Amino acid sequence: MTLDWGQCPPWLFERMKRLARVIVLAIVSEYGSYEFIRRLADPVWFQSLGTLMAFDWNASGLTVTTMAAVKEALRGLEKDADIFICGGKGKTSRKTPEQILYWSYDLGFDQKSYDKLIYTSKLIAKVDSALIQDGFNLYHHNFIFNKKGQWAVVQQGMNTKIKRARRYHWLGANIKNFLEEPHSGIASQIRLDAVVDLTHKKSAQNKKIQLVLVKNKKDLYHNLQILSQPKNPYYFKILNLPGIEFSHHPVENEFLNPQLNKAINKIIINKPDSFEKLLMTVGVGARTIRALSRCRGYLWR
Repeated sequence: MTLDWGQCPPWLFERMKRLARVIVLAIVSEYGSYEFIRRLADPVWFQSLGTLMAFDWNASGLTVTTMAAVKEALRGLEKDADIFICGGKGKTSRKTPEQILYWSYDLGFDQKSYDKLIYTSKLIAKVDSALIQDGFNLYHHNFIFNKKGQWAVVQQGMNTKIKRARRYHWLGANIKNFLEEPHSGIASQIRLDAVVDLTHKKSAQNKKIQLVLVKNKKDLYHNLQILSQPKNPYYFKILNLPGIEFSHHPVENEFLNPQLNKAINKIIINKPDSFEKLLMTVGVGARTIRALSRCRGYLWR
């Protein structure tokens, strides 16, 4: 999708809200709240919904405006429709846990139930920002659920270099493993040759090696030290780069970053017994995952 700038005209947004209310309530009345949630997790259906609601061009704004219109259309009707939409674009996305907690209190959820929903929202954001590193930085996150705790996620990332956006869809009922091919769909019209995708089944060994590395502090820091020296012959081997005119590589500064060292120290102290716990360590993000992956020379395709 092309990267959109500006805002939806107020007159158009008001019409989208009115139409969204009719559509959502009709589906819920006929099929129940879960059916609408399930459909949001279908990228083709979602795209059709946005187009039908008058945002009829294939741009990043369709995601943001469609979800905002549906959320506003249901304001005051959330309990009747049994659909609760949390989060949104930019700073609003960071309020997702707070909004999940608000509705959970209002619905009488116990602590275990709402803690699980909040954790799920955070984990999904980490997966699409740290395990999938495709140059599309997340800026939009919606977590949608009902009274039974059934949920879906619609989130979107932008790549300012190529001026494109990519949308990620999740459905709770379909997920067996959050870290291995968990998406119900990814909406994108562009394919990139080199991306980090640790959700792919072929990356299972990579994740296992990372977990082993953080349990052996000596080996881990030894490898990080090697990778911080770009002229070291080991670089040519693990990065598969020609040695003739090679002197520097963009990754060399990553391994000297103080924030990276802090994140790795936290992992070592916490001693995670699963890759999910490693990923959810505070401070661990895309840079940390890249560094740990490169420590043993495992490259991604």
